[in-house]
Amino acid sequence: MSIKEKLKNLTTQSGVYQMLDKQGMVIYVGKAKNLKKRVSSYFSKTHQDDKTRVLVTNIKDFEVVITDTETQALLLENQLIKENKPRYNILLKDAKSYPYIYLTNDKHPRAGFYRGTKRENYQFFGPYPSALVVRDSLNLLKKIFKVRQCTNATYRSRSRPCLEYQIGLCSAPCVGKISDKDYTQDVKMMGLFLSGKGVQTLDNISKKMQVAAKNQDFELAARLRDQMIGLRTIQEQHSSQSMGNMDVISIVTQDGVHAVEVLFVRSGKQIGQECIFPQHAKGKPSKVVLSAFLPLYYLGKDTPKQLLLSEKLTDKKLIASALSTQIIDTPQKDKRHFLKIATLTAQENLKQQLISKFTKHTQLQQLQKTLNLKILPNTMECFDISHTMGEATVASCVVFEKGLPKVKKYRQFNINNITPGDDYAAMNQAVFRRYSRLLKEKIPLPDVVFIDGGLGQLNQAIMVMNAIGVDNVQLVGVAKGEGRKAGLETLITVKDEKVNKINLVPHDPALMLVNHIRDESHRFAIKNHRQKRGKKRTTSLLEGIAGVGKLRRTALLNYFGGLQEIKKASANEIQKVSGISLALATKIADKLR
Repeated sequence: MSIKEKLKNLTTQSGVYQMLDKQGMVIYVGKAKNLKKRVSSYFSKTHQDDKTRVLVTNIKDFEVVITDTETQALLLENQLIKENKPRYNILLKDAKSYPYIYLTNDKHPRAGFYRGTKRENYQFFGPYPSALVVRDSLNLLKKIFKVRQCTNATYRSRSRPCLEYQIGLCSAPCVGKISDKDYTQDVKMMGLFLSGKGVQTLDNISKKMQVAAKNQDFELAARLRDQMIGLRTIQEQHSSQSMGNMDVISIVTQDGVHAVEVLFVRSGKQIGQECIFPQHAKGKPSKVVLSAFLPLYYLGKDTPKQLLLSEKLTDKKLIASALSTQIIDTPQKDKRHFLKIATLTAQENLKQQLISKFTKHTQLQQLQKTLNLKILPNTMECFDISHTMGEATVASCVVFEKGLPKVKKYRQFNINNITPGDDYAAMNQAVFRRYSRLLKEKIPLPDVVFIDGGLGQLNQAIMVMNAIGVDNVQLVGVAKGEGRKAGLETLITVKDEKVNKINLVPHDPALMLVNHIRDESHRFAIKNHRQKRGKKRTTSLLEGIAGVGKLRRTALLNYFGGLQEIKKASANEIQKVSGISLALATKIADKLR
């Protein structure tokens, strides 16, 4: 059925529509109060927005899902966008969950850090904007309430108090240094305080302190007094309890780029912030971007009781209902300064983002000019070899797109079957494995490939590229300068067997970009080499022999006194070890030789 015929019979109910391209891939997801009216609008008029025009030209079919209400449509739209990541929708890159503080339901509950789906029957407090805030809070609270934070395995194995007890950070319920009743009271007070009931917590502690003093239990009264002092100090730092918990969200736009600043306000105190640059939002009005942002950012998370926005949204009631929160777009005087802070921060972050983009673009333009390239080098890769005297040789391949590193696309290669220390053979193997695979999987090749090394390493890369039939990639060697100082590097290219050496001034934009790429490949190679070398040096040669498990390995080492003595032993001598047959002894002797 053609799109025109489908539109004639389309329902007028609310729901979600998915636009599909010729491969059947979802390229756009939207919601509508009236599906027929909304979907038909894509094909019945000329669109002024460039992105919408391009979208329409790529639509070959569409699918709809009917819902009972607009709120259900909003929830479903959010789910489908996160699942399919359509190229024409506004997207968010970060989907991690927020961290929490939790209290377990053990006999002696423990406090701890938590991130993820809440599966356990614990008490959760938060969410907090970062792990650092959670850990700082836990460190402060254990000084006041002395609730244990050790794991259950550590707790069960204690026979005497640990260091935490000795320095006054735990009341040691594991060995009975505090009664169950008193410990339960401490946990309850900590839970009340984390729930935002600081005043109630202080009142309860004050009453107990007075009772303890009246009963002449001065030790307990002193402990409760110290708790009160600590809690009042925290309250002074986190004042204005009546303000409650809210997120303040401001959006600013410049040159078609949007920045969304989220301030996290808990108990009237700003405890963190996050700045997000939504994708696929160029040219969209700020209100449209913010309407798309809120469900993507908050659905599936614990939304605070209030959201303070810089824009007045047309679908404010719908989003507030879906998120179960109150949306405020005309703040009172006591909250207005938070919105001002968010807006100023967003403007600054956006300015830095645009400057960074401009700088990278300038560097790419200068590199294009320096290497005499026909197009701007948007995709670049760099190879480096790392080893220690030929031991644990690895090669790194880092990927940069539009002048920025794409860490998820980094690759490492364990180099095998070469003469130890032969950097030329290692480079040959790494380049071959990388680009023969890209050709086989029909993945686009980079515009420029940098080789960390001199003419010898570069010639190996050229040889490989010629052998596999690649002639449209610019290969560049990066030779270290005098004294291996940064800024004195020489760029080497080869064309028609003629070697061209390029020396740039230290602060040349092109050279700064090349150094960034080269340093990143160097860092990645060294990191992987050290991991491989460390693993090799902490692994016994006996571990790789089939049939030699932990017990037999221990028996061999105990019998001979060390690996060097086992290497010297014959199969008959190895057979004397308990549990080692002649066949296994022969295998061990052969492997170690």
